[in-house]
Amino acid sequence: MKLVVLIFIYCTFCLQAQNTVGLLSHSQTSIYDGYNLLFPHNQSTVYLINNCGEVVHSWTDMEPTVPGNSAYIIETGQLIRCKRLQTSAVNDPIWAGGGGETVEIVDWDGVSEASFTLNDSLMRLHHDIAPMPNGNVLMIAWELKSLEQSVEAGRNPALLDQDKLWPEVILEWDPTENVIVWTWKAWDHLIQEFDPSRGNYGVVSDHPELININYDEHDGHPDWLHINAIDYNPTLDQIVVSVPYFNEFWIIDHSTTTEEAAGHDGGTSGRGGDLLYRWGNPKAYDREGEQQLFFQHDVHWVSSSSGSESSDNGRIVLFNNRISETLSTACVLSTPLSADGNYALDGNTYGPIDFDRVVSHPADPRSVSNSLSSAQLLPNGNMLVCAGRWGFSYEITQEDKITWEYITPIKAGSPLDQGDTTLSINNNLTFRIERYGKDFEGFANRDLSPKGFVENAPNEEFCDFLITNTVDTKVNDFMIYPNPTTSSLTIERSIPDDATLDIYDYSGALIRRQYISNYLVDLDLRWLAEGIYFIRVDDITSRFIKL
Repeated sequence: MKLVVLIFIYCTFCLQAQNTVGLLSHSQTSIYDGYNLLFPHNQSTVYLINNCGEVVHSWTDMEPTVPGNSAYIIETGQLIRCKRLQTSAVNDPIWAGGGGETVEIVDWDGVSEASFTLNDSLMRLHHDIAPMPNGNVLMIAWELKSLEQSVEAGRNPALLDQDKLWPEVILEWDPTENVIVWTWKAWDHLIQEFDPSRGNYGVVSDHPELININYDEHDGHPDWLHINAIDYNPTLDQIVVSVPYFNEFWIIDHSTTTEEAAGHDGGTSGRGGDLLYRWGNPKAYDREGEQQLFFQHDVHWVSSSSGSESSDNGRIVLFNNRISETLSTACVLSTPLSADGNYALDGNTYGPIDFDRVVSHPADPRSVSNSLSSAQLLPNGNMLVCAGRWGFSYEITQEDKITWEYITPIKAGSPLDQGDTTLSINNNLTFRIERYGKDFEGFANRDLSPKGFVENAPNEEFCDFLITNTVDTKVNDFMIYPNPTTSSLTIERSIPDDATLDIYDYSGALIRRQYISNYLVDLDLRWLAEGIYFIRVDDITSRFIKL
């Protein structure tokens, strides 16, 4: 009788049409409140959306541009975006995935206030930037080196498939004066043991502070390093970069002059522009040790994304892409940072031996992405993760419960209709998602009221429906989550006695029965069609939604 009454109550309203793009799930009780910045590929608009998937602000470029690739809001409310003309790609002298061209600063209303463009036969901006507290911006660029220059530096000619290399350069741009005020070049910090008659000759394993010019995991392609993320730590005055073709990240000293950055002395560290620290793949500096990183993205300090205090300055967050064909994870690790800002080797390699925290979506295969992607440690301890190849973002709690899910509702650069089911991998590429808390300084006195949705024909009541009717259910120490769910459901109960678990559809028909005897039960619901259902265990009935 109890079940019949519940069914009657819940059938007095119709289940909203299930979202297939945009917002998929929202658990109000454990989500971190704020606004999400998205810059999807193949179009020119940067979106700021609330946790209901509603657009609260956007910046649309007047030129025919696309991401190149990241965007940030800074405390002044200005947007800094990386972009390139739609036509500046494969026919340009320097081109690879992540290629950019222009870094532009615009005000809240989209009016351009400063820009810097670099895309010619010798250098090209790409991937990411790091806004600095002094108003300057760190930028990544490829730098062309010819066959002759590469061989002279000790590169094995067999690893020069196109007779050139594009090593990395970091440029610090002062937008007020529109000048480059500091430069670091990977080319100044090389080592090789291939040819004793050429430059940079030495024993690679004796010099972890240097970059082995003959370590290659890109089949001789000139995009040898492919730095895809950069971050700046103002407390340490250090820079971290992600080097996916080395499967590691590097930390360098920013306190140097440009002259010191080109050498091996100077700066706070006394080591010039040499690597202060590297982690992820000891093989890259010819040491024995376990590889931990696999074509990682979005490497940054915890303090950059969570508002943490300086005690977190040694902690790093990243997205670990290619652990296997079926697994990508978001990770946090603690570097061996000393009080003086240096990093000591732990015997043969740099520590740590493992991550502090590793998270992944418990069920959805769209959480696996072999490139792009991001991870953000939120102030409440949750992780916000974007699997970029699928445009699939999710928030996961410290208890590994999914509390928010969102699919970028864009295909080939154009908004989709809600309900569309044609999206597949690479259709809605999303480089990164970042959430800013509602108290973020840049939002002061800004209009952040809802202004529609990214998708067309939106289900405008869906978020209210989720918040009102689909919080995690807990009755008499009986709990189910996540709710709504896409593919799995976890049941927690206070006693492990044998019990019958029944699932009913909203008409009251029994569709599945099984027997359980544990405190914690995980149900695979991929077989279940979308809709409202009821689960009954220990004479307790709860309602859940399958998306």
